[in-house]
Parts: sequence; C-alpha cells; structure tokens
Amino acid sequence: MRPLSYVIPACDDFNNKLIIFIHGYMGYKDWGCWNLVQDFFTKQHFGFLKYNVSHNGGTIQNPIDFNDLDAFRKNSYPKELFDLNAILQLVQRQFEELPKIYLIGHSRGGGIALLQSTNPQITRIATWAGISHIKERFPLGERLEKWKQNGVYFHENGRTKQQMPHDYSQYEEFLKNEEKLDIEFYCKQSTIPTIVIHGNEDTSVSIKEGEAIANWLNVDLNIIKGANHTFGSSQPWTYDKLPEHLQVVCEKTIHFFNQ
Repeated sequence: MRPLSYVIPACDDFNNKLIIFIHGYMGYKDWGCWNLVQDFFTKQHFGFLKYNVSHNGGTIQNPIDFNDLDAFRKNSYPKELFDLNAILQLVQRQFEELPKIYLIGHSRGGGIALLQSTNPQITRIATWAGISHIKERFPLGERLEKWKQNGVYFHENGRTKQQMPHDYSQYEEFLKNEEKLDIEFYCKQSTIPTIVIHGNEDTSVSIKEGEAIANWLNVDLNIIKGANHTFGSSQPWTYDKLPEHLQVVCEKTIHFFNQ
C-alpha cells in the first residue's frame, strides 16, 4: 500500500497533544456522536484525528453507508492495524516536533488501540467498550468449516439491513498474524497508562471483556452504569449535545489524559 499523503489539519492551540480516534466494526469516523466527541476534546485544547479504516466499506462519495462491499468483504484485523500504523507514520512525517499522541478506541477499535500498548510513540490509551480477544470474533466449529467451504459468510447490518460479506481470507490473515493480534499479550507487556471504560448493559461486547482487559493491565475498570455499547449514541444523532453516558465517558477520558 502507498504511504498516506494526507495533511493533518491542526488548530493553533492544541498544545502539542493529539488524540487519534479508532472506530469499531461496521463503523466509520462520523458515526453517531463522534463529531460531538471531537468537539468535546478540541474544546479542551487537544488535537483530534479520526479516520475511516481503509476497508470499512464506505467511499469518499458516500462515507456513511457501505457502498463498497467488496472492500468490506476483504477487511481484516491486520489491515486495521496497518491503517493505524500508517496514521502514526503520517503524524511522524508531518510534525517537526512530534506531539504527544493519545489513542481512543471504541469496540473493535479499542482492541486495535491496545495492540499499541508497547509503542513508545503513544502517551496514553483509552478503550471504550473495547474487545479483549480477536479469535473469539470468528465463527467456530461447523460454522467455521462452512465458512471455509463457502468462502464467505454474511452478517446483517442492523441499521442499513445490508447483508455484509466476510471473506474467508479474513480468518486466514488472522492466523498468519495471530501473534501480532494477541491483545492479552500486549496488555500484559504494556508500558502505556490506559483507562478501560465499559457499560454494564453492553450487549455487543460483554463487560467481561472489559474486566479481562483491566485485569491484564492491572488497572480499575470504569463501569458506566446503565450504559449500552455506544454509551447512548445512535446513528443518526440529531441532537446538539452528547448523550448522558457518553458525556461521562468523555469526562473520565479527558481527566485521565490530563494527568
């Protein structure tokens, strides 16, 4: 893949501190409340960079729906890790004085962020409803064998009702890169201060995954009582303020980043 040539816009008063935000599965950078999240942190004088992973299925012309299902079909965890590393390299190239870099990852993006837990380029990490295991995301047993035989399986997108294709090459790429994708290993080796936040009513990523991450990192789990997987946000989000639970998440995160 070619190196990114994008120019990162940065306000004059971001205090040499840059947050990189990583969205989750079947997500994108402008989903739901993410623009309001960006506003929250920039008002606290942090730079804020959010991006679409390269194979999320969106296009430049239509980034909020999934018009490029062929790209989505070929997406994989190694590709998403490559995307984040490409963003980090872009930051290195653009800034003469490298800013302090903070990662926020939601859901699958939380797992990708944790794979940077030994990267000295990173100052602090926040996981919001982050996943703890990647292998468990794949079908098992007969479903795995059927996937291999058919070459593809489909999962319905709850919002668009599209049947989202998953090529078997996704699993093959995982197996080839399994050591690089071991979230538990990187958490246990972590040199980066990390805050782990999870809602106790999350039905997409169990709070047990948050408990596992916190245990591996030897940190407290920040439980948001009554919060679901997206902390009250939804797509589309038509209000001009954050939902209550997501407001709490942002406040906990900025307090941690400012320590």
